[in-house]
Amino acid sequence: MSEDVLKIGAHTFRSRLFVGTGKYRDMDETRAALAASGSEVVTVAVRRVDLGAQSGESLIGHLLEKEYVILPNTAGCYTADDAVRTAKLAREMLETDLVKLEVLGDERTLFPDVPATLQAAEALVKAGFTVLPYTSDDPITAKRLEELGCAAVMPLAAPIGSGLGIRNPYNIEIILQHAGVPVIVDAGVGTASDAAVAMELGVDGVLMNTAIAGAKDPVRMAGAMRKAVEAGRDAYLAGRIPKRLYATASSPLEGVIGSTQG
Repeated sequence: MSEDVLKIGAHTFRSRLFVGTGKYRDMDETRAALAASGSEVVTVAVRRVDLGAQSGESLIGHLLEKEYVILPNTAGCYTADDAVRTAKLAREMLETDLVKLEVLGDERTLFPDVPATLQAAEALVKAGFTVLPYTSDDPITAKRLEELGCAAVMPLAAPIGSGLGIRNPYNIEIILQHAGVPVIVDAGVGTASDAAVAMELGVDGVLMNTAIAGAKDPVRMAGAMRKAVEAGRDAYLAGRIPKRLYATASSPLEGVIGSTQG
């Protein structure tokens, strides 16, 4: 795995688990869970975090001190203009070209507003951002975002925070077949097996928050997610056996001296 790195734009990462920072009980739990996850990339909601508070006791201060790569996101934005303004604020405050683009279309489902996401993505790419857009699992939309210049695409597995796992693996597989940029599953993971399944499909990474922060033991779950992502990636690279309807012997008799057939 030493040479198996994830490249997004000009950035290179060894961990394929991206984690969020919301919903933890306190800062101590946040710090411990982030460390247990092994993640290099931590996403923060620009509209919900004080980016100017960069002391060691603050969330941003801790992330900077531990040299995490901060991925600001535009969570809570419902228009393209709002998302673009929020991304530019993050770039000014954090001096990063990275942005996780979210333009939501509905407060209940938190599904993305696809036309507004495409509009915002185009504007941010032109403004020099490395854009990672949260989107639906529609292969056509994923391809459009790539064509606009996005550095990755981030299709949802299920509604944000639902913990339902991958509801439509076939769409994810279609996205993977046609993608020329990294595909990162974003939203819907509930437990370690969900993360492993996503990685076994061949996605390049998984982003999660609620699945870790909402667990009874977030620190332990963070460690489990780290192992699941690594195991799923290894299994994908190893290449699984084909599925068969009937049994095939683990120790076949063909070629064994003295074996009889018929």
